[in-house]
Amino acid sequence: MLVPVLGTLSIAWAALDLWPLQGHWLPEDVSQDGAAMDHLFDLILYLTGAIFVGTGLALAWFMWKYGEHQNNGDKVEYTHGSRKLEATWSIIPGIILVFISIYQMKVWEQQKMDRPTEIVDGQVVLKPPLLRVVARQFGWQFQYAGKDRLLDTADDLISDTIMVIPQNEEVVVAIESEDVLHSFFLPNMRVKQDIVPGMVQYCWFKALKTGNYDIVCAELCGWGHYKMKGRLTVLPADEYDAWFDAAFAEQEKSDFSSEASESE
Repeated sequence: MLVPVLGTLSIAWAALDLWPLQGHWLPEDVSQDGAAMDHLFDLILYLTGAIFVGTGLALAWFMWKYGEHQNNGDKVEYTHGSRKLEATWSIIPGIILVFISIYQMKVWEQQKMDRPTEIVDGQVVLKPPLLRVVARQFGWQFQYAGKDRLLDTADDLISDTIMVIPQNEEVVVAIESEDVLHSFFLPNMRVKQDIVPGMVQYCWFKALKTGNYDIVCAELCGWGHYKMKGRLTVLPADEYDAWFDAAFAEQEKSDFSSEASESE
């Protein structure tokens, strides 16, 4: 009995962010829309938690009420159930699921459908991706659009180390896979998107705080899945521009050295 009781109490303690389990529940939220995601998470947690605790208490009560020590030698009576009870515990979860599906529509629209736009030549167009993230067993590649804001052109910057983005800017990211299913997960940005081979998908977010944060693959993608970690760095806008210029200059220098070596 101590296992479920202590387990439930420890989860509740961590969710309430009480000592000594502060910070053991959700990672720091540094995104513009993270609060809405956390609210939905907490809502579903409280609903399912209440049902879990309620059914656990009911199970414990039935075990005590109708245990062998309470029988007094009487024969056990079997029933074929109650259609009213079966209908009740089918309808109530159905109502809860419908409520959640309607309640989360606005957040789903913001996260998955309402891609950022901008005005170009007086017309509203979709904002182009700042970079492309390519997932492969077992790592990430980052390809940044250059000054022309177009991918796959001569001024692109390619990096296999870290993902760098500017602070306080709505960033659109194109994500692709070279091999199998992966999942692009930025815990501190509250962004997670499965990556399907053969498809180009998009996600977007705004980072409100500078710093270094984790990139995680949240889809079991093979024996080396555990190694598929990355690093996201958020810089002030001016520092991001300086980083891009320096990294691009280094890339051009490296490309020139490679071409010179080949010509020799």
